[in-house]
Amino acid sequence: MGQETSSSSRPSLPCPEKNGNANWMSALHPRLWDIPLHHLAIPGSHDTMTYSLDPTCPISPTESPWLLQFLDWLLPSVIEPTVLKWSVTQVLTVTEQLDAGVRYLDLRIAHMPHGSEKNLHFVHMMYTAVLVKDTLTKISKWLKSHPREVVILACRNFEDIMQDLHEYLVTCIKNIFGDMLCPRGEVPTLRQLWARGQQVLLSYEDEASVSQHRELWPSVPYWWGDEVEPKKLISYLEHRKSCGRPGGCAPHGRQITCVGWA
Repeated sequence: MGQETSSSSRPSLPCPEKNGNANWMSALHPRLWDIPLHHLAIPGSHDTMTYSLDPTCPISPTESPWLLQFLDWLLPSVIEPTVLKWSVTQVLTVTEQLDAGVRYLDLRIAHMPHGSEKNLHFVHMMYTAVLVKDTLTKISKWLKSHPREVVILACRNFEDIMQDLHEYLVTCIKNIFGDMLCPRGEVPTLRQLWARGQQVLLSYEDEASVSQHRELWPSVPYWWGDEVEPKKLISYLEHRKSCGRPGGCAPHGRQITCVGWA
């Protein structure tokens, strides 16, 4: 558990030159260094961790209709491969996504029924075997080797997570990222973040936790382009751009706009 899926067991996907986009923020024109992040388009991945799902992963009772659960009990050999196909939206590991230029990670977190007390997993119809703590540690390690790159980590959904598990998760986040975390306030610029050594904006979809911890930002909305063809994705984004920013606001009426793809 806690290991990324081997690339040999995943479908192939055309990738940019290795690490070609791993340092795109530091390579931006200096004019953009002083623009708040909410004026930059941040590429993101939808259901970031679903690459780690496989046929052995259990189906979530919360995210699955009762009929699907019944069919899974009745015909598991038919239902589970179908649910797996619905659930997987990414084939690159989290490290490969960061290398490809992704800077918004959609992390849907759950406590598996009857699972270990402190073991938190990711979920999208099915529970991953990969643990949240291990994944955050991988992200921290990547950031240390790319000191001028900034990520937005969106912790959300929180299936079957009570307040004690929120506190445990926030403590893990603080311990893993430490001074890399940018406290909420005015949306910072890249130059400000670089000067402070901050690389992580932590979007957290639980208002009670956000109110208790300055290291957490409110939930960050993003555009999700449910397209796999580049031309259709560009057309979708152009349409959304004409409609204005996604709903919801960050502190002081500002927000960070992220672009996600399936």
